[in-house]
Amino acid sequence: MLYLYLDESGDLGFDFVNKKPSAYFTICVLAIHGVENNLALTKAVKSIIRRKLLKARNATLPELKGARTTLEVKTSLYRKVEGIPFALYATTLNKRGAYDRLSEDKERIYNYIARLTLEQVGFENSGVRVIITVDRSKSRLEIERFNSYIVTQLKAILNPRVPLEIYHIPSEQSAPLQAADIFAWGISRKYERGDTEWYEVFKPKVRLDCIFDG
Repeated sequence: MLYLYLDESGDLGFDFVNKKPSAYFTICVLAIHGVENNLALTKAVKSIIRRKLLKARNATLPELKGARTTLEVKTSLYRKVEGIPFALYATTLNKRGAYDRLSEDKERIYNYIARLTLEQVGFENSGVRVIITVDRSKSRLEIERFNSYIVTQLKAILNPRVPLEIYHIPSEQSAPLQAADIFAWGISRKYERGDTEWYEVFKPKVRLDCIFDG
C-alpha cells in the first residue's frame, strides 16, 4: 500500500500590483509505504497535538498548520516521526517567472503542478493499492476534473493491476495531511522568505525540491 498526502502552501494570485499574493506556490506530497507506517505517522501527529497544542490553546480539536505552529512544536513533531520511513516531494512555482497565460487558469496550474510532483514518486513498489489524499479546497466540479486528470496521467506509470484512489478531505480530519502541510510550509518559506530554519530540520526526508518557472 502506498499512501500519498498532497497539500500546498502559498496562493495562486498573480496581481502583484494591486494585491500582495505570495511570490511562490508550493505543492508537497508526503509519500509513505505500508499500513503500519501510515498508522505510526498518524499516531505521532496526534500525540504532538495532544501534548503540545491542546494544553497551549485550550482547544478541543486543534490542528497543526505550518503558518501558526511554533518551530519548537514543528521540531518536536519531526523528532517523533524521523524514524518512520516516509519521503517528501515538492514542486514550487515561481509565479513571477511564469508565463502570463498561467495566471488565467489557476485550476489548470494547480492540477499541472500536482501532476509534476506526483510523477516523481516511485510507483514501482506501490504494493496492492495507491491512495492519494488531498486537502479539500475545491468545488465538486473541480474535484472531478482534478481526479480525472491525475488518474489519466498516472495510468502511464502505474501498474494497471494496482487500484488508484483519490480522496479530498478537510485537513483537520487527517493527521498525515497536517504533517504534509507543515512540511509544505517549510519548503515554501525557504523560497518566499529565505528562511531555512525549519527546512533544515526535515531536509533528510526531502527527495524532490524543484522550482518550476512556467
